[in-house]
Amino acid sequence: MLGVNGKSKGCKVSRDEAQIREPELKDVLAYEVIYGKPARELFAGVYERVEQEVARRAKILTYRKTQNSSRKRQEALAKLVSNVSA
Repeated sequence: MLGVNGKSKGCKVSRDEAQIREPELKDVLAYEVIYGKPARELFAGVYERVEQEVARRAKILTYRKTQNSSRKRQEALAKLVSNVSA
């Protein structure tokens, strides 16, 4: 169903399931279609790491840009930071 052929197809799925490797976007979307669940649920651990990294970068950016950015941008950055901090 992922479009993988050959002997390694089972290994690829096993590595994805065990989070030994991060699957390509095309594969993530295929898993979403196959299982009917959002990628953020299927790969919750990866999602949480990415979410924390984005929040950390948003926090840094907020400190750098508070003087020169619009109120709307400041609010959007603050929302990113608060979503992960909560």
